[in-house]
Amino acid sequence: MIAALVPIKRLDAAKSRLRPGLARDQLEQLTLAMLDDVVSALCSAPEIGMVVVVTEDERVAEAARKAGARALVRTDAGLNASLEAAATALAAEGAAALLVVLGDVPGIAASDVRELTQALAALGPRGVVLAPARDGGTAALLRAPHDAIPAAFGPGSAERHRRLAAEHGMPLRELALPGLEIDLDRPEDLDAFLSGPGAGPRTRALLAHLGREAAPWRP
Repeated sequence: MIAALVPIKRLDAAKSRLRPGLARDQLEQLTLAMLDDVVSALCSAPEIGMVVVVTEDERVAEAARKAGARALVRTDAGLNASLEAAATALAAEGAAALLVVLGDVPGIAASDVRELTQALAALGPRGVVLAPARDGGTAALLRAPHDAIPAAFGPGSAERHRRLAAEHGMPLRELALPGLEIDLDRPEDLDAFLSGPGAGPRTRALLAHLGREAAPWRP
């Protein structure tokens, strides 16, 4: 079974780099809209046997359950430590592979999940599939087993994950997936997301409601 894990910060701390363009209550709405889009895409992917949101915020946990995911409410020990603790718990429940998708890539679609899992299957029983974000971070990381390499998310993490795969002797496949290339961290990311193709219907609808308009897309 492949389990999908989505980390989400507390609502009162999420997406601070998008201020002052968006007020705090709007940032919270955006965080929940992105969560809904990411969870919906993962739940609609038949390759995924379990979708879990890890957070320390009860409001996020409630939204995750409404979207169709399980929620693991844990004290935040830092992103990577929280992911590893959750991964260990899911492995104990039978997860043979673990897909981590960040909660701020609402453009993800079920077809992206299929490409990730097909790439892992081509590597064999052990391996790592990386979907980098355009800013050098990691939008999604699929590992078999769950501890094939340590989680090293954060700025510049795509290169760290590449290096860790080499150090651990793990086969690595890297995929450039348009739906995962843009994580919504900065005001210019909102424009790039709205101007490009991809999923994320709830996030797009909210941004339109907040007065963000998409520029014409040029492939």
